[in-house]
Amino acid sequence: MSHSSTRDTTADPAPILHAAGLFKEVDSGERRLTILSDLDLTVFPGESVAILGQSGAGKSTLLGLLAGLDAATRGRLAMFGHDLADLDEDGRAALRAGRVGFVFQNFQLLPTLTALENVLLPLELTDIGDPQARARDWLGRVGLAERLDHLPKQLSGGEQQRVALARAFVTGAELVFADEPTGNLDPTTGARVIDLLFALNREAGTTLVLVTHDHALARRCGRCLRLSDGRLAEMAREEVEA
Repeated sequence: MSHSSTRDTTADPAPILHAAGLFKEVDSGERRLTILSDLDLTVFPGESVAILGQSGAGKSTLLGLLAGLDAATRGRLAMFGHDLADLDEDGRAALRAGRVGFVFQNFQLLPTLTALENVLLPLELTDIGDPQARARDWLGRVGLAERLDHLPKQLSGGEQQRVALARAFVTGAELVFADEPTGNLDPTTGARVIDLLFALNREAGTTLVLVTHDHALARRCGRCLRLSDGRLAEMAREEVEA
């Protein structure tokens, strides 16, 4: 079982994410592999949480489960107070719409859409007024006001990730998941994207859950957890600084 935070939670609001006893098992040939084992996690609104782990530890698998993109083998997982087991795929998508944003290592931009059109996509699922103006505003915030009509292939890796950041935050998301957001960027560009991610997160007051093997990125979060042997454990600050 994971260690709980030492914070006094008596005055906290309801968790934005709560996982209890999560297991994820997959068939591999004749073997049954356990990726996550009896895993617990509670995240409160406004927290920034980093999940560290070696390559192959199951970080991306865990992020997919927490976001409701994949289903656990067993265990309980609630997002915004809704038990995801009670919802089908469409129900989970409806729960995420306008409230959850994503930033991926490989950007996940649609190649045939411009930067502006990629940022507009999540707004189509909301009733936010004047989505064009909002998308333009967010592209301006990430420094791409002059690149609205460019396709992803016309943008550098850092620019593509900035489009992805704008897309993640444009709906006013309450919760943003980031999966190795600097993994495909050179160190200098990655550092700029990190700065931008946390600046946007502070400005928006969003809850941030990210998975990474990068300690420099994890140090920017308020809480760090290590995923090892399928379970999460709180990390002391000196472990993250190492």
